[in-house]
Amino acid sequence: MTTRVGIVNVTGYAGSELVRLLHGHPEAELVSVTGRSAVGQHLSDVFPHLAGSDLLIQEELSGSLDLVFLSLPHKAGAEIATSLLEQGIKVIDLSADFRLKNLNEYEYWYETKHPCPEYLKLAVYGLTELHRLEIGDAKLIGNPGCYPTAAILGLYPGVKEGIIGPDLIIDAKSGVSGAGRSANLGTQFSEVNENLFAYSVKGHRHFPEIVQELSLFPERVTPTFLTHLVPMTRGIMITSYANIKEGMLGSTKVIAEHITEIYREFYDKEPFVTMVYNPPQTKETWGSNQCLVYTTVDERTNRLIVISCIDNLVKGAAGQAIQNMNLMQGYPEVMGLNTLAVYP
Repeated sequence: MTTRVGIVNVTGYAGSELVRLLHGHPEAELVSVTGRSAVGQHLSDVFPHLAGSDLLIQEELSGSLDLVFLSLPHKAGAEIATSLLEQGIKVIDLSADFRLKNLNEYEYWYETKHPCPEYLKLAVYGLTELHRLEIGDAKLIGNPGCYPTAAILGLYPGVKEGIIGPDLIIDAKSGVSGAGRSANLGTQFSEVNENLFAYSVKGHRHFPEIVQELSLFPERVTPTFLTHLVPMTRGIMITSYANIKEGMLGSTKVIAEHITEIYREFYDKEPFVTMVYNPPQTKETWGSNQCLVYTTVDERTNRLIVISCIDNLVKGAAGQAIQNMNLMQGYPEVMGLNTLAVYP
């Protein structure tokens, strides 16, 4: 049965990427889109590349809807989600409002009161590879952040199997589109071009997501997480470092092969996580819903090194949201998401 879909704030990068991906989805009908900065314009007027889905951008959603994607800043999405859920409409929120289970953590990191904390228990964290069964029964999804998606998928098998210690270093680098489409001095061409810099050095808002999902086991992780802006449009690369626990016997080569086998077995049947034999590159994920993961062991320090790459707008946002929609609506998980990466 076709799912009638709405998108709130289609004029952002994640919103427009949702339109692009939904256009090729055989069971999703995009019925209504909003975007207050472009009310009254057609999608093709704002985004010529979306001429195939030429809806009129409205101020508010309209029509009969089964599911809505919210692509708004934090707090703004939660206020709309409440009304939609009361109408029996399923919600996938791409903001941070429903990602964290701990209300105090949310209000600390986002410096605001949560508009509807009673819905936190209802929400499911939408990292499909970890919460597939819960997502299938969910009415409300907190779609993960882009950095946590790459970081968690890179580290989860090692943490779950108890082969690495809780002290983790997560070195993250992102393209400029992760900052959104609004004008910002820090993301202007002359500021970013031929430049590389760290930001949110004293703490990034995606930190508590990583801790929450990697601490589902008895031992709570204690990561150091640092983000950097790279002069490219799309892509996230995360290099994570972790000490291998005592008890892993054999040479460095044997240990590395054993860990790689653990990872390959864990992700063997995952359609959107691929273990690769060489360090992945961000461009190898452009436009696709894939997360590429590579593991190796530093023989000098006995540390596990994991490199994970995603397209921040697809697996890190819109593609993952559609992956969740597929499960919620009973469709094959890969439906509408089999697009290969664009290269070069």
